[in-house]
Amino acid sequence: MKAIYLDCFSGVSGNMLIGALLDAGVPGEYLESQLKKLRLPDEYSLLIENTNKNGVNAIYFNVVLCKAHSAHRTLSDIQEIIIKSLLSENVQDTALSVFSSLAEAEAKIHGTDTKSVHFHEVGAVDAIIDIVGAAICLEYLDIKNIFVGNLHTGTGFINCEHGQLPVPAPATAELLKGFELKSGPAEKELITPTGAAIIKTLAKKGSVLQNFSYDKIAYGAGTWDLPHPNVLRVYIKETCESTSIDKLILLEANIDDMSPQIFSYASEKLFDAGALDVWVTPIMMKKNRPGQMLSVLAKENDYTTVCDIVFSETTTLGMRVSETDRVALDREIKVVSTAYGLVHCKVARYKGKVSNISAEYDDCRQLAAKKSVPIREVQHEALRIAYYLAENNK
Repeated sequence: MKAIYLDCFSGVSGNMLIGALLDAGVPGEYLESQLKKLRLPDEYSLLIENTNKNGVNAIYFNVVLCKAHSAHRTLSDIQEIIIKSLLSENVQDTALSVFSSLAEAEAKIHGTDTKSVHFHEVGAVDAIIDIVGAAICLEYLDIKNIFVGNLHTGTGFINCEHGQLPVPAPATAELLKGFELKSGPAEKELITPTGAAIIKTLAKKGSVLQNFSYDKIAYGAGTWDLPHPNVLRVYIKETCESTSIDKLILLEANIDDMSPQIFSYASEKLFDAGALDVWVTPIMMKKNRPGQMLSVLAKENDYTTVCDIVFSETTTLGMRVSETDRVALDREIKVVSTAYGLVHCKVARYKGKVSNISAEYDDCRQLAAKKSVPIREVQHEALRIAYYLAENNK
């Protein structure tokens, strides 16, 4: 298991990240063979070459389009391509999450919804390869934690079908809300929407390099020739640790004038918006009035969204906000095939060993009702198979 720190002193894009991960040890032949599982024939070829940017050796990765297209692809079109591919479930989930983030940002900028967002087919092929390729490389290197800092966006304007847009592009700025950005150091677009979507979805923000020991450095080259090295520098740490420390925020609100039924509705909306946990605690408030304390645990990037929901859906007039650390075990989702049907199981490991496995309750409940068997039988069968697969690394 590895952790990486992205030093984006010259920006970041999907192809720069892939170039750096290739430099870190992913074989180019492996990446190419995995991308063929997308089954996009005759649409592109890959360019992988060693290059030198102002004295820094790096790997340049790029997608070369074989022919021009006039059609467009929607998010659902791209999702279908990924889901119907032969790629691993982990790669599919990672790529789908990044594309969802990208589509949500584009939809907000253009005043529409994600279903209506269209990716021009030329750009869509490029984005598909960059996002799926990054997911393939991350899985190959077993990278579980991504940190990022030193985010330089560039300056100036870019040309697009809507005319000239400022740097960072509106979608990029939307995706990087909550991250500390720096303008410059060149009058170019240094952070692309694809690179921003990968960071938004997969990375933990904050300059942690001062507390980050590393074993290797890799470089991915950008397209521009600039006065400084146009490369993404990636610090890589080999680790066998089974826990990770996440920087989170805790929001708390004391409420004594709201129907208890609303807490359930508000909790559902908070979870849908990305909250990691939501709970309600009975408390005694001033004048000995019984009340409830609503607590929400969320990622820093989701702070604004969570606040909007709490203020719009509850009667609170204010919240306490504090930073907190969460220590979490390494975990993964395995889908096991039981005699009753498919069940998602969460597998947690500590120091390389399986420490706990839980079967998704809703899956077990639905299968138990469908097959007219006790839910315990479905749970026991799912856990038995999941333990076997986990212990044998299958």
